[in-house]
Amino acid sequence: MWRKTLVIKCAKCDKTIFRYVKIGKGNIWHCWKKRIIEDHSVRNKKMVECTCGNIIGVEKTKYIKMKQHHFKIT
Repeated sequence: MWRKTLVIKCAKCDKTIFRYVKIGKGNIWHCWKKRIIEDHSVRNKKMVECTCGNIIGVEKTKYIKMKQHHFKIT
């Protein structure tokens, strides 16, 4: 099984938001909460934001639904 640790950064200010364990190949449409190793995000009700105010995703029960083009992967 394919596994990789990714650093997810803000597309606006380039700050680190998550360190995330990706399982399988393909795009990131959502991040499972149990696979987030480090979390540097800010929560505003159900919105997941960078410290600069850029909205990265929406928090659901077991995952964060990511907003495409609001983050980048390194």
